[in-house]
Amino acid sequence: MDIRKPTRRSLVALTGAGVGALLALRRARAQPPAPGPDRLVLLGVRGGPLVDGYAQTPSASVIVFRGAPLVVDAGYGVTLKLIEAGIPLPALRRVFITHHHSDHNLELGPLLYNAWADGLADPLDVYGPRGLAELLAAYWLSNRIDLEARIGDEGRPDLRKLVRCHEFTQGEVMREGELAVSALRNHHPPLAESYALKFQLGGKTVVFSGDTSYLPALADFARGADYLVHEAMFPAAVERLAARRPNASRLAASILSHHTSAEDAGRIAAAAGVKTLVLNHFVPGDDAAVTPAQWAAAAGAHFAGQIVVGRPMLSLPL
Repeated sequence: MDIRKPTRRSLVALTGAGVGALLALRRARAQPPAPGPDRLVLLGVRGGPLVDGYAQTPSASVIVFRGAPLVVDAGYGVTLKLIEAGIPLPALRRVFITHHHSDHNLELGPLLYNAWADGLADPLDVYGPRGLAELLAAYWLSNRIDLEARIGDEGRPDLRKLVRCHEFTQGEVMREGELAVSALRNHHPPLAESYALKFQLGGKTVVFSGDTSYLPALADFARGADYLVHEAMFPAAVERLAARRPNASRLAASILSHHTSAEDAGRIAAAAGVKTLVLNHFVPGDDAAVTPAQWAAAAGAHFAGQIVVGRPMLSLPL
């Protein structure tokens, strides 16, 4: 066996190779894994703030477009569902909130924090109705001690400076390249600031109804969309839900006044001429007596196109 004493030239070469490998590894680590192909994923499909397990969690969806995840609503459970869907948290660049009910925004702050804890180092834009800045400021304050300790002790960038807050009203929300997002004020009392959102993604269009009572104007807003993701209520089941709660009469009246039945969601889809109606945000979301076939039949009474009954982790191609 020929064992030779290493020369200075060979050591320099080895050292250079090692440094090169280390830099390549650092560059690879700095780039989050790709979030996969263009698609729409329903993460949480349950209407209302009640959480009684991991499988059924409140509102959250993600659109992956050109390698960028666009999160739509951040109900409780959104972080873990994104991970389950194969979305790297440091890859997040935009989050959209339709309105400020807790089943749509409760995990916004923790989602941003979790992405930061996992290595987020680039700016992240958050869009929502009036009140978003106040919501974020309160979250930063509630975690100020931890944030400042980790910034100083671990050398992390300041998350409060990475997150850019954009409050919107009806009209164009943002536009960049092939991506354009617009908002339509819907009807969700007692909240005045509640919106449907339309995502124009190159040649594809995805519309989210948000939480709303029957809104004929939504048909024009969603005209010809590839996917209309519409909330769905089953009125008979709402009565059963209310009967199990101490505030039964008030609760039933509230739910019925500002949500859309699955049947009326079908009416909107038919008037809009959408390609696919995706039922989502089920109210109630915990009544096993209402089967997927019943949800689909209710919407199908007025819509002859494709109907998808949403479920957690359902992925639809774009």
